[in-house]
Formats: sequence, C-alpha cells, structure tokens
Amino acid sequence: MAKTRPSGLVDDLVSVNYEDFFENAAVGLHIVDADGRIVHANSAELRMLGYEPAEYIGQEIAGFYDDRTVIRDIMDRLARGEKVHRYPARLKARDGSLKHVEVSSSGSYKSGRLVHTRCFTVDVTPLKTAEQVIGRQEQRFHQILDALPVAVYTTDAGGTITYYNQAAGALAGREPKIGQDKWCVTFRLFTPEGEELPHDQCPMAIALKENSPVRDVEAIAQRPDGSLFPFTPFLTPLRNERGELTGAVNMLLDLTDRKRGEDAAQHLSAIVESSFDAIISKDLEGFIRTWNKGAERLFGYTSEEAVGHHITMLFPPEHVDEEPMILDRIRRGERVESFETVRRRKDGTEIPVSLTISPVRDATGRIVGASKIARDITAAKESEQRIRTLMREVNHRVKNQYAVILSMIRETNKRSESPDVFEKRVRERIMALSRSHDLLVSADWKGATVADLILDQVKPFGREDAISLHGPLLVLTPNAVQYLGIAFHELSTNSAKYGVLSGHRGSITLTWDVTDLDGVRTFHLEWTEKDGPEVKTIAHDGFGTVVLNRVAPEALNGIGGVTYDADRVVWTPRAPMAFVAADDRSAA
Repeated sequence: MAKTRPSGLVDDLVSVNYEDFFENAAVGLHIVDADGRIVHANSAELRMLGYEPAEYIGQEIAGFYDDRTVIRDIMDRLARGEKVHRYPARLKARDGSLKHVEVSSSGSYKSGRLVHTRCFTVDVTPLKTAEQVIGRQEQRFHQILDALPVAVYTTDAGGTITYYNQAAGALAGREPKIGQDKWCVTFRLFTPEGEELPHDQCPMAIALKENSPVRDVEAIAQRPDGSLFPFTPFLTPLRNERGELTGAVNMLLDLTDRKRGEDAAQHLSAIVESSFDAIISKDLEGFIRTWNKGAERLFGYTSEEAVGHHITMLFPPEHVDEEPMILDRIRRGERVESFETVRRRKDGTEIPVSLTISPVRDATGRIVGASKIARDITAAKESEQRIRTLMREVNHRVKNQYAVILSMIRETNKRSESPDVFEKRVRERIMALSRSHDLLVSADWKGATVADLILDQVKPFGREDAISLHGPLLVLTPNAVQYLGIAFHELSTNSAKYGVLSGHRGSITLTWDVTDLDGVRTFHLEWTEKDGPEVKTIAHDGFGTVVLNRVAPEALNGIGGVTYDADRVVWTPRAPMAFVAADDRSAA
C-alpha cells in the first residue's frame, strides 16, 4: 500500500523511478500537502515509526511531532521558500516511544504558493542514546575528579578552561569562569625567584604550545586574598584518535608543606615586599604582625613603627567602629571583599582605600588572624567626583539651552503671521544658537572670542568682506556667547533682508572695548551698519528688537538699545566684564 502514487506529484518525480525510489530509500520519506496532511510515506518511514499505511497516511503530520512548534516552524520555512536541512525533531512511534530524527525537506510551488513538501527523516535515536551514555560517563568521570583531594583542571587546545574540580577552586581561592578564563585557575603567578609570570607564559601555555608534557617545574601562585602558595604542575596534553591536540589536563600539587623552610619563607616574603599594594596581617585582637613595603609607601609608617601596634592606628576616629565588625566576620571565616573606606596616614592626611580582608588559618585550619590588602583609590574617587561635577555642569548648561530655546519659541510665536513663518524663523534662530554652541564645544566650553562669534553668525549670509572688526582679544563666557550670538544673528538677518548684507554697498563696523565706568570694568560694544539701502523703519515690537533692546543686554546684566536714521543702524550694548569675559584678565 505504501507504493500508491500520490496525485499531483508527477512533476516532482521526473526522471526518477518512483517505485524504486520510495521502496529502496534507506531513510524515511513522507510527502505532506500544503494543509499539513501526509499524502504518502515510504516503507522506511513506516518501519521506523511502526505504523500501518492507513494509520499514518492521510493524517495531520503535526500529530506525530512531540513538539508541535517544531513542525510549525518547518512548515513556515517551507512556505517562505526556504529549505530545511537536518532539523532536529522527535517523532511519536506507534509503541509510544519517541524517535530522535533529523528532517531535511524542500517544497514544491505553483504560482509562488506551496503545493506540497517532500521530507526525508533520518533516525538518529541510536546516536542520541550514545550521546546520553557518553554524557553520563563524563558526569561520572567529573564526580570522581570532584571527589579527589588534588587540584585538577582541563583546557581546550586554545588554553580556555573547560573544567576544574572542587579542590582546584579551593586551592586557587577563586572560582574560575568556565569558557572564559585561560591557561590557569590561579589569580596571579610568580616564578620561584619572585618575578611575576604572565598567564600566557605559564606551564599550561607551554604544554599546549609545545604539545608535550611539563614536569619538574615549580611556581608560586597568589590567591585573590593575597595569600601565596608554591606548587608544581603535572601537565599532560590530550589528543583525539587521530593524534590531534584537543587540550590538556593539569594536576596542581600544593608544595606549601614541603616549602615551610626558611628558603621558601624568604621567597614568599620577597613577593609580598615587592607588591605595590599594601599587604598587612594581624591577629584576632587586631594587632599588626606583618607590614610590607607597599604598606610603608601607602601609610608612611615603617615596619618597625607599625608591627606590634593596633591596626586602629590607621583609622580616623569616625571609622574606628569598623574594626569590631571586620574582626567578627573574620572569626566566622568570612571574607571582606572590596570594602571601601577611609584610612589615615602617618602625616595625618586621610585617603580613600579599597580593602580585601581574608581569614588566615594555621596548619590545623584554625583561624588565627587576617590578611589585608589595601589599595589607594584616591584617583578613582577624584575621577568619580570629576564625572559628577561634569554631569551637574552639563545639566546646568542643557537647562540654560532649554530656557533660551523656549524663550525664542515663545517670542517668535507672538510675532509670526503664519505657522510657516513661525517654523522658518524658529529653525533659523535655533541654527544660529547651534553655531554658537559649536564654537563653545570646540573650545571645551571655555568660551569664544567676539571676532569668532560675529564671523560665525554672519557667514551664512555672505559678504563677510563688508564687515570690519576692531577691539582687543576678548574671550566671552558661554552665557555671553549664546546671547550675543542670538543678537548678532538678528542683526545679520535684518541686514540680509533690508540692509548692507542684502546688496553690494555699505559696510558694517563692529567695535568693542573695556572701560572703567564708575569703578566697574565695563564691556562696551557697538554694531554700526551704514551706507546701505535706506533704513525706512524698524519694528519696535519685533522679536529681533526685543532681543537687542532687552533679552541680550539683560542676560549680561547690562543695558543696550538699537538706534537708526536713514542711512545707519546702531546697536550699543554695555555690561559689566564679570558677566561678559571668561577671564577678565584677557581684556587687561
């Protein structure tokens, strides 16, 4: 019955012996119409699932999928014209079991619409079963390694850590990140002579690069809490059945007990002494037992001045209550990590520090004291303060910009005949404000000179050659740049419409100076536009007039006004230098 030729599929089977193709196929094959119904299945498909043809053919294919979202995704892809290759799925067999399969399928289309699909299903259940068995074996292998008291870890061929047992994490004093950390499970490494050993030059890196075991070497590792331990690695490369390098396994033998002699003590002491960080140890009563050079540099006390004294000698009075809390946690075996506080130097100055404090145990595991690593975070705190100050300044400047723009919109709206005029004038004025803002940004918001500001505002209108500038070098405050920039824009706009900048005659002269007016250093500026087209009138209630007569002068805590006759327009603002110059000395 499985050989019945499905209707409508002749075009798909051209040049293929239909009977032989379906019956001799080594993999399951079924054909599904556009509605998702099975219209044909070969013998291999029926044998794989255990169904009779009548139980399978004519049914909805979705009913045989353990996860219906899978078949919906497959059908959606085929409907879009895509092909499906080795899509993992689970099919329900007649006996209730699930068959793991990989589905490869393509569609047949007519006028761009899916007519039917041809799906090949390969039974990968044995492979999945084998993978599960291997997984269980690997899990059992890891359980055995986790039970070992010796530190063991593995890496891939590139040195990335793929596994570590509990003993390795305990020995290193940290939990390595699987798939991220490379080469070593330890925090830092040193040679037996006390020189820092980069991780990419550690024994594991050498074993992988040379593809050979590493034996009879020693190194010293440092835990995150600052404690040190000597060890020897036993490294063996791992290879696949073709002899290709796939990774390596390392066993770390702790040499602490073997290295209890004075030679080892001298090496470890040299490493601690060479550390830039302050490393201090104390007993459970808080009395200092060891004090390295880093502590001497940081706190100003020599070892002789510090050892034997109570650790609170470094505490400002308002922080003395931290010590009981720290000792209480140490007695409970807890670690205090990245604790930010303030400590006092010998000269009385206070410094912000980050502390990492860990319990110190004797050979029996009894807690006998604490080790402390102190790091000066003054620079970090200053950076944080600078960032906060900058954010406040940015917030202030943005609010000022909002205020200027809102005022500009409000006044322009009052004096606009139509929405189009309003939109055009607001856009022009905001662009003028933007040009002033660009000048400030290019100068790190320190200000801009009068000459740069006027030339920048006049440039869009052309005829810069008609403008002459006369005055001392004077850097304006950011506030003055913004408001004078608006004023220059209004003057230039008016000139481009009715004055000198609208034609080829006349001139604009801009002069400024600093004078002493009633004991106050005062900035005086004069814009004089003359010999251009005849000045007929200036609107007294226009936005530009409001800016020139009131807004700009008042923003500088000064006064100003526009005057005109038939052949000239003059604007003369005056304001205290304290509200105009970024540095009053620039005009001296």
